[in-house]
Amino acid sequence: MKFMSNALMSSPHGRVRQSTNQVMRQVMYATAAGLAAQLIFFGWGVLIQIALCVTVALLAEALVLSLREKPVRATLSDGSAILTGLLLALSIPPLAPWWIAVIGTAFSIIIVKQMYGGLGFNLFNPAMAGYVVLLISFPVAMTNWQPPAELMAQSITYLDAITIIFTDFTIDGYSMSQLKLGVDGISMATPLDNFKTQLGQGFTASEITQAPIYNEHAGIGWQWINLGYLAGGLWLLKNGIIRWHIPLSLLASLTTCSFLYYAINPDLGLTPVAHLLSGATMFAAFFIATDPVSASTTVKGRIWFGAVIGVLIFVIRQWGGYPDGVAFAVLLANMMVPLIDYYTKPTAYGHKARG
Repeated sequence: MKFMSNALMSSPHGRVRQSTNQVMRQVMYATAAGLAAQLIFFGWGVLIQIALCVTVALLAEALVLSLREKPVRATLSDGSAILTGLLLALSIPPLAPWWIAVIGTAFSIIIVKQMYGGLGFNLFNPAMAGYVVLLISFPVAMTNWQPPAELMAQSITYLDAITIIFTDFTIDGYSMSQLKLGVDGISMATPLDNFKTQLGQGFTASEITQAPIYNEHAGIGWQWINLGYLAGGLWLLKNGIIRWHIPLSLLASLTTCSFLYYAINPDLGLTPVAHLLSGATMFAAFFIATDPVSASTTVKGRIWFGAVIGVLIFVIRQWGGYPDGVAFAVLLANMMVPLIDYYTKPTAYGHKARG
């Protein structure tokens, strides 16, 4: 399967074709800034999860290809399995147990990707499908994000990260629940998780955001992570790897919904800036929703597809049972793609437009 970039050559302005491997590699390169921010604020566990997920992705893909009697080396070289593992690894808590990475990645590759026929045939985004399975099946492990490094009571070395991922305890015997304690001795959660929990306990938005984790616009660490993925996404746009329709419509719809709700009821909602720079917003807008296989294929359809995801993210964050909702929003929009494409397909010349 070949992907075509949007870059144009000199006259007669033919489009530059790039192989699947080239596209996948550039998407992986684009995650560098966001990945670096995650590493700075959440430590070595980020790299360990990437190593686990990518390894399992390659092994799972090779196993299924062998069973299907398909060429293994040629398929693995396209980079799609590596990218799936990378995207899933960046989505799960850095200190999640090792089996979380194994189960989620194996499900993404074997069930979501290969059982539908491989790259180009999957109906759902593999990384997000694997993430949702993990979130529903193991909600405690999947919400065990430690505080940003500057708010942690205990520092974590590279060896500590390895031991807690594989044994549930650091070298000094600290458990994950102990590592979640901030410098003030209070157990901490991600900004979105904390906001939803405190809101359910009757606190107002202004009271909730006085917590140390909200010292910056969207939470310590998280705004820089989102800005990192925004920078990577803009680089992908500049190089024609993705198009602007989905990211812009997703961010515009999320901004509009959060602005209107905050204007009407500021005591119960986050600001638009907090929505844009918290959780996985930018990661979803530029690296997840833009998946060319599971997204809409028409120009108008891509705009509607992104807008639907943005609205669903806001609805799930505000009223749903999960703090972020990006993965659920993407999968629900994936289910709507055939309908979106049907009603946004350009009308052929001489044919009556769909009413």
